[in-house]
Amino acid sequence: MPKTATAASFTMVQGPPGVPPASASAPPPPPSAAPLAGGVALAAGSNAASASLGKAYYGDGQETLPLESLPQPPLPAPFTLGGESTNFQEVATSAQPPNAALRVSEQQSLPFHKRFFQGYPALVTWFPKHIPPPPKEPEEPEPARRAPPSPWDSPPFPMSEYQGYPLIGVPPGTIVDPFMRAVLSSPWGPAVEKSRVEFHGWITTAGVWGNCKHSNTPDAYWIVPNSYNLDQVIFKLERELDTVQTVHIDFGFRSVALYGMDYRYTMAGGWGSDQLYRHNSLYGIDPVEQYFEIYIPKIFEGFVLRCGRWIACPDIETQYAPDNYNGSHSLLFSYDTYTQTGLMFSFQMTQRLMLQGAIEAGTDMAPWYVGATPTGMFGCRWVSEDNNNSIYVCLNNINNAKFRYFQIDGQKAGHDNFNYIVGTYAHRFSKKIHTKTEAYYMWQVDAVVGGSANLGPVHGFGGGGGIGKFIPGLSKTYGVVNYTPFQLSDRDYFVIRNEWWRDEEGERSGFPTNYSSHTVALSHQFNDVLMIRPEIGFYHSYDHPAFDLGKKNSMLLYGFDLTLRF
Repeated sequence: MPKTATAASFTMVQGPPGVPPASASAPPPPPSAAPLAGGVALAAGSNAASASLGKAYYGDGQETLPLESLPQPPLPAPFTLGGESTNFQEVATSAQPPNAALRVSEQQSLPFHKRFFQGYPALVTWFPKHIPPPPKEPEEPEPARRAPPSPWDSPPFPMSEYQGYPLIGVPPGTIVDPFMRAVLSSPWGPAVEKSRVEFHGWITTAGVWGNCKHSNTPDAYWIVPNSYNLDQVIFKLERELDTVQTVHIDFGFRSVALYGMDYRYTMAGGWGSDQLYRHNSLYGIDPVEQYFEIYIPKIFEGFVLRCGRWIACPDIETQYAPDNYNGSHSLLFSYDTYTQTGLMFSFQMTQRLMLQGAIEAGTDMAPWYVGATPTGMFGCRWVSEDNNNSIYVCLNNINNAKFRYFQIDGQKAGHDNFNYIVGTYAHRFSKKIHTKTEAYYMWQVDAVVGGSANLGPVHGFGGGGGIGKFIPGLSKTYGVVNYTPFQLSDRDYFVIRNEWWRDEEGERSGFPTNYSSHTVALSHQFNDVLMIRPEIGFYHSYDHPAFDLGKKNSMLLYGFDLTLRF
């Protein structure tokens, strides 16, 4: 309790019968009313302090004593109540509002579904009688970090860091999604918060319109023309590493399940791949990330060992819809590695330099998959001293680069085994404007047209029909893509994407041609849980008709996606 608390700050406690009042044990008053400095005499008797206070405030013709100079009256001594020591100092109210504990109790007593719906501001506004507003969250200080400062803000941008994975020395995000908010406000919330285990996810749907009638391929993700579809539903259970602290070893894990049309691009051989490679299903389930990891702070500036399946580095784009600048994806991203399975080693050499290595099973293959082969990966991430530039380069998948041939149910099949070097350069003009450029050079030996074999039935949206035509010798694919976003407000940004991409022999897209694409997009976040991204793009194939199943050289594509977090 503050030493300057007044009598009004105390809650009076009635003692039990037979127990003398607490003031009875107080020291006796001073023997004489000696004058105090300033000219106010201390009144004698039990109300000495009150009388002195009155003179200090109103005066008695003498000089007024400053309030802070008054002596503090002795506090009553503690007495025993019900066998426990009770002290007036302890009974004094703190700075916390008197009804704060009551509000917490009321919040915990709400049914789980009401606490969950409190995470959606629109529902609170529309149904105030059924969904009370949540308690106002206290302002928290910025979390500690060892990494360089964030170059820009998220929101509005999808991320607040330069490309990197994992990011050692960077604290976890502070936004709490509705499900976890409901859990943390429950009676068991403190225990869950202490465990640092979180469950969250989102739903992303998209509407697409354009000049193609059958398929938007070879562009990816938004492949069904003139339709509205479910892109992805994500369920994510994880415990993020605490790599800011340097005192103890920490462990973490991530388990992510994806359902939707996007599984066609995230799928890896051996992770439920029959949905795609045998059945050519439009929708499917993919366990996109499944890994454990351990952080050891005493190795250089920090070391992370990851074991399992993770999203490949170091692309600007990613498999998770809210982490991208656009709803659609570039051609360059559409045909590189999506996930790797194995062991990854990340060493934070200095605050601005990270080195990585991995032993994995090949591009988009599990170790138990029939086409798997031992594969290496090496990476380097650097951030400049002025925090305006970053470079992240990876030799992603290094082995003999030979296409993996095998049979499934007596039918000839195979899987891509390309090698490539890929790099991303980012530059910050200001907190509101930055640019990112990614390029790669990819090669494969004795490949087939169109890549990994899809033995399922042929569908209008693409895929199926078995293995493609054999391409002897070396096949090469390379290109470059640039994103330049501009912040418009705390919840909005505008982004321009331009790319050039060449598939020399058709090993990736199925058509040996040069491509270019140009898109403009807007992202608006209504709040922390709801986001919309409209965009328009023009795609062109220069040497052969490639779009709409090989019928068109050009595609005009308009669309938007809508993401709702839970």
